[in-house]
Amino acid sequence: MAKAKTTCTEQDVSDFINAYVDNEPKKADSYRLIELMQKWSDAEPKMWGPSIIGFGNYHYKYASGHEGDAPVIAFSPRKAALTLYVYSDTEKSKLALAGLGKFKMSKACVYVKKLADINISALKVICEESIKYISEHHECSCRAK
Repeated sequence: MAKAKTTCTEQDVSDFINAYVDNEPKKADSYRLIELMQKWSDAEPKMWGPSIIGFGNYHYKYASGHEGDAPVIAFSPRKAALTLYVYSDTEKSKLALAGLGKFKMSKACVYVKKLADINISALKVICEESIKYISEHHECSCRAK
């Protein structure tokens, strides 16, 4: 079975941001997201793979037999947008998403250009709902909270 590419590393989060993020507003947004996600998850920021900053961890196992570990909530300060790995498909998340502001979305990722474009209170609800969902459905560092 293939080894997961996105695993927790020992890379320093601040070193990553300072080396990878080349514009000051996105750098400031990255540090603000760290502050918020750390508070909401009660977990320290860790690097996952080369470019994802994650909080907490959980173990998943699919019906296919594929399994691995992932951060409970996370983000990456990509060039095009801040990629937020925070969404769980629950009714409360759907309602919060409606009030989030300016964003794009794929199946489980929310993309925002800058934090000023979104409602931080709605993001908090989405993150908390994701943490709750993962805690209820997976072996999770967040379960001990």
